[in-house]
Amino acid sequence: MAKDYQIIRLAVIINKLNARKYIPTAELVDGVNVAMRLRGCKDCSLRTVQRDINAIAELFGIEIGNDKSRGYYIAERHENADRYEDLLLNFELLSSIDADSTLQKYVVAEHHAYKVNGDFHLMLEAIRRCLTIEFDYCLVRQGGKIAHFRLKPHFLKESQQRWYLVGYNEKDELRSLGIDRISNVEVDESVPFRRNDSIDIRRLFDECYGIWNNPSDPVEEIILRYDALDGAFIKTLPLHKSQEILEDGEDGITVRLHLRVTNDFVMALLSRSRSVTVVKPDSLRERLCGVWKAALERNKNDTA
Repeated sequence: MAKDYQIIRLAVIINKLNARKYIPTAELVDGVNVAMRLRGCKDCSLRTVQRDINAIAELFGIEIGNDKSRGYYIAERHENADRYEDLLLNFELLSSIDADSTLQKYVVAEHHAYKVNGDFHLMLEAIRRCLTIEFDYCLVRQGGKIAHFRLKPHFLKESQQRWYLVGYNEKDELRSLGIDRISNVEVDESVPFRRNDSIDIRRLFDECYGIWNNPSDPVEEIILRYDALDGAFIKTLPLHKSQEILEDGEDGITVRLHLRVTNDFVMALLSRSRSVTVVKPDSLRERLCGVWKAALERNKNDTA
C-alpha cells in the first residue's frame, strides 16, 4: 500500500504543476498533503516531495525544476513522457474514486481484466537474466495449431489490452507473441544470451498500428475521410501518432497517416465503417471492400 500512496503522490504533484506554471514550495507540499489526507495518509515532508520529484524524472521522464523566487515548474518532458503521464494520472483518478465511498456510487470506471499467463514470472525472470525460454504457442490463425518456440526474450509490451513477449527466435527474427497463447514455459539456464541493446522498443513500433511490425511491409501514405460525427472522435483520439488533418469542415474531415497497413489497423478502420472512406491507397480500399462484401454475404437474409 505504501508504494500505491507514493504513486498517487507522484500523480498529485504532476497534476498540480500542470494546472499552474509555477507553484511555491510550501504551497506544493500543502497541496500534496491535502490530497493525501483524503486517503487517510499522514502528512509528508518537503524532503519526501523532493524525493518524489526525483522519482518522477527517473520513472516518467518529466523533469521538474525549482525557481527560488517562483517555485517548482515542469522544465522538460522527455520522449514518451506523455504516455507514462496519462497512465499515472488515470491511476490517480481511479484511486481517488476508490478512496471515496460516495463517489463509488456515481462514477463507473471500466476495468479491463488482463489475461495474465501463469508463467508470467518465468518470462520476467528470463528477460532480467537474459535466459532463453522454450514454450508451446497457440497459432490462432491456423485453427489453434500448437507450435513449439525457442525464444531469446527481450521485452514485454502491452497493446490493445493484451501483453506480448518480444524477442528473437532461432533464426534471429524478431517476434511478438501474445502471452495469453503461451503455455508450458521452460527456462534454459545453461547459457545466457547476449541482449541486443541496440533495439529501441519505443521506436520499434512507431510505424505500425498495434503489435505487428513486419519490416518487409512498406510504410504507406494513407488518406482517410470521415463524416463530421466520426471526425470529431478521430480528432480527439487520433488513429496514430503520424495523423495530420488535411481538411476539416462541416461535412467531415480528411486525415493523412504514414504507417504499415496491418490487420490490427484494418480492424480499427472497420470499427468506424459507417463513415470511413479510403482515399488512398487503392490496396487498402480493396482490402476493406473485401471484408465488407464477405460480411454482407454472411449476413444477408436468404428469405427476402
